[in-house]
Amino acid sequence: MKRILLTTLNSKFIHSSLALRYLRAYCADKPWQMDLREFTINDTLEFITGEIYREKADIIAFSTYIWNINETLTVARRLKQVMKEVTIILGGPEVTFESIPLMNDNDFIDYIVRGEGEAGFKELIEYLAEGKGRLEKIDGITYREKGGIRENPDRPLIEDLDSIPFPYSVEESFENRIVYYEASRGCPFECQYCLSSTFRGVRFFSIERVKRDLERLIDMRVPQVKFVDRTFNCNPGFAAQIFRFLLDKGGRTAFHFEISADLLNEELLQMLKAAPAGFFQFEIGVQTTNREVLKEIRRKSDLPRLFENVKRVKEGGNIHQHLDLIAGLPGEDMASFARSFDDVYGAGPDMLQLGFLKLIKGSGIRKKEKEYGYVYTTEPPYEVLSNKWISYPEMLRLKLIEEVLEYFYNSHRFDNIIRYAVQQYSKGPFGFYDRLAGYWEEKGLHRSRHSLKNMYALLYDYLTGHLGLPSLTVNEIMKLDFLLRERALVLPRPLKKLEFLHFKQRCYDFLNNTENLEKYLPGYRHLPSKNIYKMVHFEVFDPRGLKALDEYRDMEGRDKIVLLFDYMDRDKIRDRARVIEVDINE
Repeated sequence: MKRILLTTLNSKFIHSSLALRYLRAYCADKPWQMDLREFTINDTLEFITGEIYREKADIIAFSTYIWNINETLTVARRLKQVMKEVTIILGGPEVTFESIPLMNDNDFIDYIVRGEGEAGFKELIEYLAEGKGRLEKIDGITYREKGGIRENPDRPLIEDLDSIPFPYSVEESFENRIVYYEASRGCPFECQYCLSSTFRGVRFFSIERVKRDLERLIDMRVPQVKFVDRTFNCNPGFAAQIFRFLLDKGGRTAFHFEISADLLNEELLQMLKAAPAGFFQFEIGVQTTNREVLKEIRRKSDLPRLFENVKRVKEGGNIHQHLDLIAGLPGEDMASFARSFDDVYGAGPDMLQLGFLKLIKGSGIRKKEKEYGYVYTTEPPYEVLSNKWISYPEMLRLKLIEEVLEYFYNSHRFDNIIRYAVQQYSKGPFGFYDRLAGYWEEKGLHRSRHSLKNMYALLYDYLTGHLGLPSLTVNEIMKLDFLLRERALVLPRPLKKLEFLHFKQRCYDFLNNTENLEKYLPGYRHLPSKNIYKMVHFEVFDPRGLKALDEYRDMEGRDKIVLLFDYMDRDKIRDRARVIEVDINE
């Protein structure tokens, strides 16, 4: 009996391959020996090749994407060199289009399964392992025959998604890993940068099937389920049933969804208010706020409603919102992108992802690359270098802006000081990050990675020395930001502490007072003060430096205040400690 290995190179260890598990589940009724091995693009090619070789498989099937195709081809080529009789099969988005040129350039590839692969893969293995059927009758495959390469007609999409078995095995351990799941396939929109636009319509699993699947994942104690539906809430009623089921079921599993915020109706918005903090996460693709660009890429978006709904979800304080922008879209120059950035930044997302357009094979934009004047990397991921509206130097600048945005905004270690600094800068959020990126480049800071503690020194020097912001204000707000995330007796350079005599003893006295514990720390009242002291932190602040923040504005006439940081009671969205002003007199 032939031995079959399903394998892929994930982008990170925490990821798991949904595609491979679908193939395995779809073939589970067959008596084949089918194993699954996952690697990452961070593993060495020597290690991956060796491990796959040790499996001694007769058929090796790789799942490919733009992030792993080059490494996959190298591994497959090496395996064919040392396993002359092995059959190599490739599938996935990166080989679905232009399959004949790919096989012409890589003679070690025996078969390609195009598009939605479950049924085509099963029929191909039936042919290879059992001698069943005829190759020319298997829709959706490309293969070698005498005299050349043949591409069979595309395979019709699976109409009844419930016919695809549940892909995960209860024997698998998903500790510290993300599990991918889908309740639907396809997308109702036609965004020209996305492969989903090449497949019309949306197909849904039945709601009963989805509920059964999700209950199984919750019972398996999966830490996070990430829905890969392109627009999860394109059918608001269907989405509402899933949200309600998950809220009623509860549990420790968190759920991530890609949604269109402008499609959130009142029923959904009210329902989401009841979600426990951190239970749901939303990824919202804004991409651009330039209406002409949206029209050009055929993306439908009600921007006023989108931002209103983002605001309403944010007010609940319980759902992490990740908003996306794409640099390099047709028709968007640097000035337009700056406006889009400011619009999205103003919504206050928990994460603002500045992405760069990829000209994916099969996408509408790639078909018009000459019209738009695109220059892009010829190797995957086909990232845009320039076009008619934006130059390569401008794209390089946006890369630097992305870098400083990740360090200082998306890390949430500098929330208060960045909010204050942006408010003081007259040219708006994009102008602020653009200037910071210029400083970053001028100092050569983009040439290396930086430790967390060094980031405080770099930002302090920039804000006080380059922008001229008051050192007292910068010191106190940065000190607050640091302690919201870190319990530390020593502050990072160059932040300065304020203290008064016998401060540590006064803190112990505060914790020994039953009334103080009942008022401020009721969860600790049965613990001895020495234990509590290790779980909280007291810090002295100069209110003149904090008054730039709204919550500390009314402190005129006071020379010192003491803030208590409770690290056992953290904000589940941004991981910040609860902070309370307490009365500890000098």
